[in-house]
Amino acid sequence: MTYQNRSTDMHYLMNEDLARAQMSMRLGEAQELRTASRMARARRLSRKAERAAQQARLALARAL
Repeated sequence: MTYQNRSTDMHYLMNEDLARAQMSMRLGEAQELRTASRMARARRLSRKAERAAQQARLALARAL
């Protein structure tokens, strides 16, 4: 194998490694966004449940 071929192969492998690393990083970012989105949704649902519980307690107190 000539020096030129080895250099080209090395360049190709470095680009492939870089592309793989970037893809992995983007997949990680996407996962973080999905996790954050689920957490935000859970917080919204929790607040909604707390409001409903408070309204039920108020309705019960008024009924007594």
